[in-house]
Amino acid sequence: MSSVLIYTRSDCPYCHMAKDLLRRKSVEFEEVDIGRAPDRRPEMIARAGGRTTVPQVFIDGRHVGGCDDLHALDRSGGLDPLLAA
Repeated sequence: MSSVLIYTRSDCPYCHMAKDLLRRKSVEFEEVDIGRAPDRRPEMIARAGGRTTVPQVFIDGRHVGGCDDLHALDRSGGLDPLLAA
């Protein structure tokens, strides 16, 4: 199974939706709450190519994007193969 990292904030509804999708797929993920660990925010921005919004999702180190990107990838059938790698 792939390693999944998601940068979030506890008050972000999009973060909750992204995590819910991953949980429905029984995917374990590492979560970095940048609200509780603000020193990790510059890391997220650098890894996400300058994106500053949350969530930012990475699968095996590959930047997938935010919540909308994750759901679009799932609808297109591209998420499951990434998660299974």
